[in-house]
Amino acid sequence: MDIHHGRATVVDPHTVEVNGKRCTTKHILVCTGSWPEKPAIPGAELGITSNEAFHLGELPSRALVVGGGYIAVEFASIFNGLGVETTLAYRGAQLLRGFDSDLGTRLAEEMARKGVAVRLKANPAKLEPGIRVTFEDGGTDSFDLVLFATGRKPNTAGLGLEAAGVKLAADGAIVVDRYSKTSADSIHAIGDVTNRINLTPVATAEAMWLAKTLFRGEPTPVDHENVATAVFSHPNIATVGLSEAQARERFDAVDIYKAAFRSLKHAMGANEEKVFMKLVVDAATQRVLGAHMMGPEAGEIIQGVAIAVKMGATKAQFDATIGIHPTAAEEFVTMREKSG
Repeated sequence: MDIHHGRATVVDPHTVEVNGKRCTTKHILVCTGSWPEKPAIPGAELGITSNEAFHLGELPSRALVVGGGYIAVEFASIFNGLGVETTLAYRGAQLLRGFDSDLGTRLAEEMARKGVAVRLKANPAKLEPGIRVTFEDGGTDSFDLVLFATGRKPNTAGLGLEAAGVKLAADGAIVVDRYSKTSADSIHAIGDVTNRINLTPVATAEAMWLAKTLFRGEPTPVDHENVATAVFSHPNIATVGLSEAQARERFDAVDIYKAAFRSLKHAMGANEEKVFMKLVVDAATQRVLGAHMMGPEAGEIIQGVAIAVKMGATKAQFDATIGIHPTAAEEFVTMREKSG
C-alpha cells in the first residue's frame, strides 16, 4: 500500500491523481465523509461548528447551540455540564427529528430540568458582532459563543467525480446501489459521503460488506435494517428499530408499551431524572419492531436489546426472559400493560 498525502482527484474510473502524481487501479473507493455546514444567514461566520468546538481557548460564559440533532443536544449537554449558561435553539417543534417522538419530547424536558434553556421553533436570522443574535421571531440575545449544529454536507466537492461518470445527488452525496457501487462500475463509495445512515459503525460495516463483494467473491449488499444508535446527551438516548410513527405507517396495527420511572439509585436523593423505555410491537405477529430508551447507560442496554430486535424476537419472548434485578434494563422484559 502506498500512502500519499494531499488532495485526491478522480481523473477517470481507474485513475486517481494526488499532488500531480497519477496512479491506476482496478477499484476506486471514495470515503471522504462529510463536513459541517453553517446556515446561509448574515453573520454566520461569527459562529463555529463542532470542528472548532474542540479547539476553544477558553470556556464561554454563555453559549447558544443551534440545532436539534445528535451533535446539537450532545454539545448543549457538554456545555451545560461544564457550567456554561447554555441555550439550545431548534427551528422544529421537537428535538431529535427521525427518532421516536416520545424521546425528543422527554429529552427536552430533562435537559431543561438540568438547566439548558431549550427554545423550540426558534431559529437565528442573523448574527452581529458581540455576539448578538436576532431570531426569526424578532427576539434578540447576546452570547459569548454560537455553535451551529445545523447539518453536514457530503464531502465531494473538487474530487472530479462527475467528470469520471459518478452520479451525485442534489446535496452532493454519491448515489450508490445496494452494493455501494456508483454509476461508474469501478468506483464505490461508503460512509457519510453517501448520506445513507451516517454513523461510524455503519461506515465500518459497509466497508466489510464491500470487501466481501470485491475481494472474496461474496456479493454482500448493505443491511441498514434495525441499526441501533445512541445519542450521548444528558440523559443518554438510545434506540433500535422503528419509531411508533414509522410502525403505524407500515403496519395495520401496533401495540405500544411504555415505562417511566426514577432510577433506583436516585430513589433516596434529590435527583428527579426520569428513565423512559418504550417498545413498539406489531399487533398481528407480536414481533418487537422497535425499542427506545432515555436514561443512564441507554446505549449499553439497547445494544443488547438490538440483538433480539434484529433476530425478530416477539413480545412473548421478551416477557419470558427473566429480568436482572435491580436494574433499569429489566423493565424491557417486565412491561405488560399496553399504552396504545
